[in-house]
Amino acid sequence: MFYYETTQACDLVCKHCRASAQERPAPGELSTDQAKALFDQAAGFPRRPTLVLTGGDPLKRPDLFELIRHARSVGLQVALTPAATPLATFEALAAARDAGADRLGISLDGVDAATHDAFRGWPGSFDRTMQMLADARTLRMPVQLNTTVTRRNVDQIDAMAEQLARLSIAMWSVFFLVPVGRGVEEQRISPDEYEAVFERLWRQSQRRPYAIKTTEAPHYRRYVLQQGGDPLAGPHGARPLRRRAPLGVGDGKGVLFVGHTGEIYPAGFLPIRCGRFPDHSLIEVYQNHPVFRALRDPDRFRGRCGVCEYRHVCGGSRARAMALTGDYLASDPDCNYQPKR
Repeated sequence: MFYYETTQACDLVCKHCRASAQERPAPGELSTDQAKALFDQAAGFPRRPTLVLTGGDPLKRPDLFELIRHARSVGLQVALTPAATPLATFEALAAARDAGADRLGISLDGVDAATHDAFRGWPGSFDRTMQMLADARTLRMPVQLNTTVTRRNVDQIDAMAEQLARLSIAMWSVFFLVPVGRGVEEQRISPDEYEAVFERLWRQSQRRPYAIKTTEAPHYRRYVLQQGGDPLAGPHGARPLRRRAPLGVGDGKGVLFVGHTGEIYPAGFLPIRCGRFPDHSLIEVYQNHPVFRALRDPDRFRGRCGVCEYRHVCGGSRARAMALTGDYLASDPDCNYQPKR
């Protein structure tokens, strides 16, 4: 997955925002031609990645649809993650689809407007999100629904699972907070609460029509294996093509992030700068930079993560380890599992 932060401009003030997005574009954001050259280079990977256009709010870029068309012209699949603001109209989503975006990422962080709008910092965001989901159904665009779990909504997991069953989504991606950007002020759940959430997600995955995965909580894979399940399985145990990230994918390992001014990182939540486009090659950085190589070698992890029998399928959140300990190879502080050796 290749994530490109198209801009830091966004009209929301989300409590967890990695980018600490702002009202206007930041100085030095990649130009149209530079962004196109970035996509050209990404298309040169031995296996072309899916391009995820994120932000900020990609709809704040006036050249967005031109960029989507170019990405498709060089063979990249394109996903779009628009913010739930008045810019996210039916016409805008239709234009994105017509330009070549074939899936959407939409965020919902509570079962009701009170929870979601407080998290997103804009009254009306919940209603706009629901309209976006309806528009996506009309446009026949698959949706990955993203939810960030914090103390605000941890008790709403089952209610949200029920709600989402009526919204025709393809996947529910449950994010677990990494304290970066504005997220440092938000309250994380405890390691024991992770396990309780995993139990709920596992139970819901057996009966819902959509796939469920976690982001920045790879130890959910360990939990699923402990239950005798398949971490790659979709709804009802099926293994639909392209419904899941391959097992073991994580920061710098199947994931690459390029910031709004061209900085190259292992992931958006892991702000270790490893290069800058166009001065450095995306492919060279991904394949050979020491940080990326270390992230792909779980035997180099320290503490419990380094000796855990699940390290090659989990590996812990490298971003959370960095945010909380200053060491991206340290144990994930939010995992309470005790390895067998």
